[in-house]
Amino acid sequence: MIDQIIEFNKAFVASKGYEKFITDKYPDKKLAVLSCMDTRLTELLPAALGLKNGDAKIIKNAGGLVISAFDSAMRSLIVAIYELGVEEIMVVAHSGCGACHMSYSHFHDRMLERGITDETLATIRTCGIDLDAWLEGFRDTSESVKNTVRTIRRHPLVPKDIMVRGFIIDSKTGHLEEIDSAANL
Repeated sequence: MIDQIIEFNKAFVASKGYEKFITDKYPDKKLAVLSCMDTRLTELLPAALGLKNGDAKIIKNAGGLVISAFDSAMRSLIVAIYELGVEEIMVVAHSGCGACHMSYSHFHDRMLERGITDETLATIRTCGIDLDAWLEGFRDTSESVKNTVRTIRRHPLVPKDIMVRGFIIDSKTGHLEEIDSAANL
């Protein structure tokens, strides 16, 4: 598959397919969107939000979560605020998310099937990594959005003038439901 992508890329560049995407690094709408990496959202999310290339910083991970105050999603948001001029943040979860009800015990069995040993997993734990928490999903999508919004709003490095709001997008229709629009705390 990767070789096919490389061949496509050569043709894309040769035909100057990139020209319609040229922009700079600063988001025109001063917006960052934290969302899930779900493949259903690849084109649906920006289309449903009316975003074109260059409008927003879109940060994606499994579940659209900030799992700790200093994880990579939070780091990206901090960089977006201070380096790229972001003034508003949308947290956008989605219906039918695979991270809902996700758990380490599920991954544990699959890891063993793929050749990862319990010894390796134990070594990771001795390094201070809580695999149960790290690979835990969520049970309630609305609560997950609220928790992520709250974590961003309360982060000591996020200025109080940054607007943070939470939503759930329907993975099929693109309908957006606001979950948390309370004033910044």
